[in-house]
Amino acid sequence: MILLRRVRPEAIKQGLGSSLDPETVSDAAAIVEDVRQRGENAIREHGERLGDTQPGDRLVLDRHDLASAVDDIDPDTRELLERVAGRVGAFAEEQRSCLRDLDVAIPGGRAGHRWIPAGSAGAYAPGGRHTLPSSVLMTVIPARVAGVAEVWVASPRPTPVTLAAAAISGADGLLAVGGAQGIAALAFGTLSPPCDVVVGPGNRWVTAAKKHLFGEIGIDGLAGPSEIVVVADSTSEARLVAADLLAQAEHDPDALPILITDAPGLLLKVEEALARELDSLPTAGVASVALARGFAVVVEDMEEAIELCDNIAPEHLALHTESPDRIAGKLSAYGSLFVGDASAEVLADYGAGPNHVLPTGRGARFQSGLSVMTFLKSPTWMTMSQPGLIAGDAAELARLEGLEAHARAADLRAGQ
Repeated sequence: MILLRRVRPEAIKQGLGSSLDPETVSDAAAIVEDVRQRGENAIREHGERLGDTQPGDRLVLDRHDLASAVDDIDPDTRELLERVAGRVGAFAEEQRSCLRDLDVAIPGGRAGHRWIPAGSAGAYAPGGRHTLPSSVLMTVIPARVAGVAEVWVASPRPTPVTLAAAAISGADGLLAVGGAQGIAALAFGTLSPPCDVVVGPGNRWVTAAKKHLFGEIGIDGLAGPSEIVVVADSTSEARLVAADLLAQAEHDPDALPILITDAPGLLLKVEEALARELDSLPTAGVASVALARGFAVVVEDMEEAIELCDNIAPEHLALHTESPDRIAGKLSAYGSLFVGDASAEVLADYGAGPNHVLPTGRGARFQSGLSVMTFLKSPTWMTMSQPGLIAGDAAELARLEGLEAHARAADLRAGQ
């Protein structure tokens, strides 16, 4: 039985772009605009229609409610969340420490930039097939480290663990609202303060809502189904390759697990390992469907594998090869890279430090995953003590463009 269909390298030379279907985009936009117009009434109606809420449910939980949830969960779970939060926070702190304000001399004065946090942020955490308290940690903590003053979570049907994760992360409150209406609620401040930036993974309606609001609010990206590319060679251990493919396949039937190898003999071993694991995997129903969507590619050598990886620009890229460090330095398009078969992607998913909210659908060609930088701006500034040193150039260039008022504004400083 073949679990991973075979695909020739030529078939994916141009990558595997993904897009939202027009119906979802239209439906999500309609929900967002309904929330804009009718506020809480629209949020409740859509939540009840979609089964996320019941009439009379509380939609807003404040800091006291979140703190109470921490007391209600068992001590071992609380300690687990606190340990993971500590690692995510430490990594975010190190990222923040790399960013410095700039103050540099320019002709006639000085210029630079400052790193300034957004004023408020919303963090979406899915609550459908699987509740994801880990996503609460991954989205709220970097915002807090960045210095965002107000951070709210939105999550449908939040469990006590989700509420506790929000408290431990430092959230100001949580909206028990999901889907496109949850994104709209955060953006418009319907039930909480309006959010300048809204981040976090979600289903296609969540993604479509973020797309509709992009430009009106900041977003982290347009997330699609989970993706992983595992690059393997003849030295790879088949059961570890299979484990990493299945860890992403069980996320969602639309997940995309891909194996790229220059060792045809490895494929049979990986297929056997996949079949063995599926026999006892509780999520085999979902994982099997995702495996059928995925595929395996046999390449001539690792140079061709590198080219394919950069074309695919996957969310997760795992290197199970003899010399992973050599290959890692040649790659340029991935959400997060896992170098060596000991560096399991799942360790990052669950709090080694790097963030697990990452670009999908080839987004890694032009953007990075969520981080402390998602919540920071770097506006520039300038102060001039001798503007005459460059005023002539400014006036001349302005006149080349036919903008005489610009030129005259520069001329007025020419003698200073």
